[in-house]
Amino acid sequence: MKKQLAEVNPKVMLMLGVLGISFSAVFIRESNAPSLVIATYRLGWTVLILLPIVGIKFRDELRNLKQRDVSWCAVSGFFLAAHFWLWFESLKFTSIASSTVLVSTEVIFAAIGFVLVFSGKINKLGVTAIIVTFLGSVVIAMSDSGGGSNVLYGDVLALLGAVMVAVYTLIGKKQRGHLSTTIYTFITYCACFVSLLIFDAVTGTPIYGYGMKEIILGLLLGISCTLLGHSIFSWCLKYLSPSFVSSAKLLEPVFASILAVFIYKETPNMLQVIGGIIVIGGVYLYSKSE
Repeated sequence: MKKQLAEVNPKVMLMLGVLGISFSAVFIRESNAPSLVIATYRLGWTVLILLPIVGIKFRDELRNLKQRDVSWCAVSGFFLAAHFWLWFESLKFTSIASSTVLVSTEVIFAAIGFVLVFSGKINKLGVTAIIVTFLGSVVIAMSDSGGGSNVLYGDVLALLGAVMVAVYTLIGKKQRGHLSTTIYTFITYCACFVSLLIFDAVTGTPIYGYGMKEIILGLLLGISCTLLGHSIFSWCLKYLSPSFVSSAKLLEPVFASILAVFIYKETPNMLQVIGGIIVIGGVYLYSKSE
């Protein structure tokens, strides 16, 4: 299995992961539960699905985990939980297009962190690509009218969510150098789930009584967006830089817009199309710089 995975092009896997997380905004939009609740359900299902796999196939690696690795995964899980809370909440105040674009600016923060923390280097073409990709995201945001009662508040929440997930990505780069994808993601998701439960308790948010629909949406988010999204990103971090992984995520607004056409009959306007082309071009440039 490991040999088969090693033969898979990490960039192809990365695109599959981006497609997986592109369903996030759609599922969250369908939810009527508080943001913390749907996030808690998502991680609860994720941990439940991974538990038997870890217990059967990875128990030896789990048993031999070092304390510092558990600690780093716990910190990573906390920042992932904060990301989910902030981003899910932002979708209540601003549009899917604006929220997904702003949270995708993670690439800027991840690139800065890669340089400062890992002493990484980004060549001129890479810097240009990041700027181009970000400008394409700005064009998409400009094309959106931004629904909701407090658009600015929602935009700020999405931006803060981008900072949180950038930290999560950088820690993942550190840990994936010596931990398997399954163990790293399992411990991180467990820590994320516990963090969300703590957030629920601190804010006084009940985690039950929202109906079967919310439970199913949590399951769908756990499978398509966490296991087939974030887990793939964690696997890719062993082969690709965190700034490249974050750059590719900027395709999420493009994929989300395509999904919106089929699901909500929301046809993108000319600015959205232009912005999408610019984003794809920027990601391609960054790919060449790598």
